[in-house]
Formats: sequence, C-alpha cells, structure tokens
Amino acid sequence: MRPTQMMSGGGGGAPIGKYNHYLGGWGNFGGMKQRGIISYGISPNRQNPFAGAAHDAVFNTFRRFSSQFLYWAPATVAGYYIMNWAVERNEYLNSKAGRAEFGGQAEE
Repeated sequence: MRPTQMMSGGGGGAPIGKYNHYLGGWGNFGGMKQRGIISYGISPNRQNPFAGAAHDAVFNTFRRFSSQFLYWAPATVAGYYIMNWAVERNEYLNSKAGRAEFGGQAEE
C-alpha cells in the first residue's frame, strides 16, 4: 500500500524512501509497518557492564604509563637532583662553615 500525499506530509515534502514506505514526521515514527529493518536488543538485567573492567584497567594503565614514561621521568629526575643540590647548598651557606667561607661577600 502506497501512502497518500496527506499521509506523507501533505505537500509532498517528505521523502517516501527506498521501499516506498513513509516513516512519519520527525519524532513521530508511527507510520506504516516497515520491512527489512532488523533491530536487536538485550534486557538491562542481562547485561554485564563491568565485564573485564579490572583486567582492562590494569593493562590499559600499564600501556598508557609505559608510552608516557620517557616524557616525564627525565624531567622529574633532573628536578629532584637540582632541588636536592639547592637545599644542600642553602644549608651549607647558612651554616657556620658557610658563613665563615663566604662571610660578607655576595656569591657569584
């Protein structure tokens, strides 16, 4: 059965489609029964949304960590050693021996 002009929007503006079946207006899919359209579904209580989540989390985390390690590790190590040197140098300059060595002069 072919839809009439009135069923397909009145002015002929709505496309009939490949198989001459009208779906209805946008958001109002209540037209004729469709053929050749297959849809599958599963009940929410039959789904397992966390299936393999712990396994995937471990291996995905390792993959992401190993791909970024060489970007931040050298900077972190260098920053640690520079900060350690600065703290030790500051402690020495503020100690009795440091004040005696560099007494009244500004350090270069």
